[in-house]
Parts: sequence; C-alpha cells; structure tokens
Amino acid sequence: MAPSTPLLTVRGSEGLYMVNGPPHFTESTVFPRESGKNCKVYTFSKDGTLFAWGNGEKVNIISVTNKGLLHSFDLPKAVCLEFSPKNTVLATWQPYTTSKDGTAGIPNLQLYDVKTGTWLKSFIQKKTQNWCPSWSEDETLCARNVNNEVHFFENNNFNTIASKLHLQKINDFVLSPGPQPYKVAVYVPGSKGAPSFVRLYQYPNFAGPHAALANKSFFKADKVTMLWNKKATAVLVIASTDVDKTGASYYGEQTLHYIATNGESAVVQLPKNGPIYDVVWNSSSTEFCAVYGFMPAKATIFNLKCDPVFDFGTGPRNAAYYSPHGHILVLAGFGNLRGQMEVWDVKNYKLISKPVASDSTYFAWCPDGEHILTATCAPRLRVNNGYKIWHYTGSILHKYDVPSNAELWQVSWQPFLDGIFPAKTITYQAVPSEVPNEEPKVATAYRPPALRNKPITNSKLHEEEPPQNMKSQSGNDKPLSKTALKNQRKHEAKKAAKQEARSDRSPDLAPTPAPQSTPRSTLSQSISGDPEIDKKIKNLKKKLKAIEQLKEQAATGKQLEKNQLEKIQKETALLQELEDLELGI
Repeated sequence: MAPSTPLLTVRGSEGLYMVNGPPHFTESTVFPRESGKNCKVYTFSKDGTLFAWGNGEKVNIISVTNKGLLHSFDLPKAVCLEFSPKNTVLATWQPYTTSKDGTAGIPNLQLYDVKTGTWLKSFIQKKTQNWCPSWSEDETLCARNVNNEVHFFENNNFNTIASKLHLQKINDFVLSPGPQPYKVAVYVPGSKGAPSFVRLYQYPNFAGPHAALANKSFFKADKVTMLWNKKATAVLVIASTDVDKTGASYYGEQTLHYIATNGESAVVQLPKNGPIYDVVWNSSSTEFCAVYGFMPAKATIFNLKCDPVFDFGTGPRNAAYYSPHGHILVLAGFGNLRGQMEVWDVKNYKLISKPVASDSTYFAWCPDGEHILTATCAPRLRVNNGYKIWHYTGSILHKYDVPSNAELWQVSWQPFLDGIFPAKTITYQAVPSEVPNEEPKVATAYRPPALRNKPITNSKLHEEEPPQNMKSQSGNDKPLSKTALKNQRKHEAKKAAKQEARSDRSPDLAPTPAPQSTPRSTLSQSISGDPEIDKKIKNLKKKLKAIEQLKEQAATGKQLEKNQLEKIQKETALLQELEDLELGI
C-alpha cells in the first residue's frame, strides 16, 4: 500500500487548518478549521498519527488516521507541546510564575499519558530553553537537566530517578539517537581560567575519572551547539563566543570541533575565516556539510576524518538542508539574504536547480524527499506573508499568499517515520507546473546623471569562487584571447631558450650564486615559464612551512590534534612532489 501524502498544517490570524499535500493542495477534512487568533501552539507526533494543539482554553489531541478527538486537557496557558517518540506521553509547558508574596509557583511542566489521558507527573521548569525532557527512541530512557545534574528516568517511571550525571555547572546535554547503548553529550562552560568542555558518556557509566568515552576542552566558548549523527558515533560541536576580541566579526567567533565515541577528537579546519552559519549531518552519518566564512560564504562537505570531500565554492548562503534520504542538498541564503537556493545531487556533485524564494523565513523538506516548503512568517516579516511548495527541480507547484490584513505565524509538514517513502531516482528536468515562476525584481544600482547615458561596466564587490568541479572547466572552455596567446608563446620561447642555455653551459663553469636575500620561491618562479607549475610549487612550499611550524609546536610539548599529526605524516610525500616538479622545470 502506497503511503499517504503528507498534510500541511497552517497557523495564522485566519485560524488553524490543514491542507492536503501534493498534488492536490485542497483543504483537508482530517481537521476542521479552527477560526480565530487564539491558537498558540500545535505539534504532531513523531510518526504523524497524532496531532495536538492549544486554543487558549484547552489542549486537545486527535487521531489523524481516525479523525477523532482522543483527549482534552484544561491548560489555557500552554505554549509548548511535545509527544514522546512512541506516542506514550504528552509533555506541556506554560510560563513559570510566582505569587505576589514571593512563594514558589506551581509546577509548570506537565506530563500526561496519551492512551488514558491521566496526569503522570509535574515538574518546575523555569526556562523555555530545553524545557522538554529528552527520550531515547524506544522510550526506555528519559532525561532532564536539573540544577547542574542530568536526571535519568527509565520506562517512563517519573517517580523514581534511575541514575544521575553530576558535573559542576552542567549547562546543556544531548541524548544520542538510535538504539542501545545510549550515550549522552554534556557541556560545562569554563570559569575562573578553566576551559569549557564537552564530554561523551555511555549510560549508566558516569562514575570515575575514566568513565567518559571522549573529552574535548576549549577556551573560546560562551555557548555550544551539539549535533549527534544518526548512528550516534560522533558529535559535532559549534563553540561560539559572544564577542570577537579581534574585532573581525560583529557576530562573535565560532569554531567547529569533531568528537567521536571512540575517543578521537579534532578541530575542523575551515579554509575561510568568518562566522559558521550552519552545520548539518547527512543521514548516512558518514559526512557533514558546513556553511562558513565572511560573505560570500563557502560551503564544504567533510568526511569523518574532517578532510574536505567537496567544495561548493562561495555564494550568498547561510543555511544547508539535506533531504530525508540524504542524496540531495540545498544551500540557501535566507534572513537578510535574497533567498537564493542551490539544489545539489550530492552523489554525483551535480547542480540540479537554482530557484529563488525571496523573503523566506522558513524552509523544510517534505518527508517524501521530493518537495520543499518555504514560507514568509510573522513576526519575522509582517508583510507578504505566505508559503510555497516547490519540487526540488525548481518548479513552484503551489502558492498561497495571505490577505494583506492577515498574518501567517507557522506552517509545517506532517512528519513520517524513516523508510515510509522510498528514495527515488534524481531527475534534472524541471517538472511541469501551472504556477508561474516569478523572477524576483532586482533593484538597479543608483547611477549619477552624468553616467546614465554611458555603457554600464560590470564590477563586483566580491568575486565568487565556483565549485571545485567547475573550476577547470571555466578555464578550459573559454578560448584564449590574442593577448593571452601572444603571452603564452613568449613563455614557451623563454622556456626553450633557458633549457638551451643550460645544455650549452660548460660543466666546469659554476653558476653565479644568487644573493642570500632572494628567497628560493622567487628563484623557482623565475626559472619556470609555466604559471601552473609555479602555483603548485608555491602551494607545496606553503604546506611544508606549515608542517615545520607544527613540528616546532610539538617539540615545545604542545598536544597536537589528530588532523595536525596526519599533516606531519604527509611531509615526505610533499617533499618528493616538490622535488619532482623542480626537476621537471
């Protein structure tokens, strides 16, 4: 039986309602529209079979498959809802308040049994950040961060704490995805000269100095983001500082670290300086994509050794999104950028399409791995609100603009479990659509009156770097101009003359030594007539110089990272390559 089409849920000033997914896009009868502006929150269960929403009076749960109301809870102030992975528990959160006389407020985090509708447990949870308990996928384990400790509960028994992980000032934790054995990553911020650190543990082995599976410490970190891969074998840590002391960036300073459960760790070397906008794992867990650097930003795919696999060059982008099956990657520039998207086939590293979703504030892949949702929502933008459904080949299949006096607050796909929708062969031909693709209006630059009747000269503030598989093509496809051909002939003539002079030179006549102030690289550049060889020699010497600096650091007793040690091991091969190039000149 073919899977049903994912529904689209829309929340705004026009009310809360559902829309059938592609190809119909009609209003769904699964959920009768709730008019009014009182709906503050909604959520689906992980498998998409249950739907819960709060309308300012009650929190209701319905079955999407049976279209029937299951439970209703009297929670008028609830602003956050979440189902446990196997639909056993519904967690609700409302803002924490204290009474006027200063006495402690009532517990504001409530847990309910979804099957029976009975109340299970209440907790005091003051902050919205990380308000929801974290469950393992089979719900055997549940964890909460409470006063510098992580409390673990087993089998949804919230009356007994099964285990505790205690470290000084635990700021955040992330439970690993997937089956047993369960792992947890914890972050402790630095204080009084001590560094911040992230440690990985395997539940329930928390005691003893060697209990941690891996440990990574760093000084430059006011906050961190921890990202497990799907197979729970490694964590990526984005460490951020609020202020960049060098003054290079207004957004602070970020570094990217890789920590594996086998104890290995490394700093991911990013070739371009600047902020790290986004980092995302592929669902295969074998590679990840980072978007980084001052605009125009670079995007690079790295493997588990933190070596670059493919460089997408530079462009106006600040986000990356892998499709559910991991075979398509979208690089996009939203927020203060124009909404340009690049859709890539990451198996063959081939560009599929370059659509533009102007003014978008939200992006999401459909669970079927073929369709994309982009939306412009309030309060981020209060004008031109609406959403679009795209095919990844760049065609707009459906578009909805809310009236000018209305707002769109939230829109999202109905989730489905992995494996429900099979991966399909990638197509590069745009699918047919009845909705016309609107070309965004490009504002022309101001031209003073004196230049308005003269031809426009094309000049760019930043030269964009092409993807690595297009660099050689861009050079080879263009025919050489007359001047370039003339220069090429001159280089070839000079090269031939030098080789002839070498062969004619008598062996007893020693060559005149070059002054010591002349660097060796300058000599090799003057000997070679081929600019490509000169470039290779220059890059090799640059790498060898970096290796020398690393060896000096190691000699002083500094602990080197794994990828730095691997660089030192490549020294012999680099020296041989340099020798071969110089002998070939």
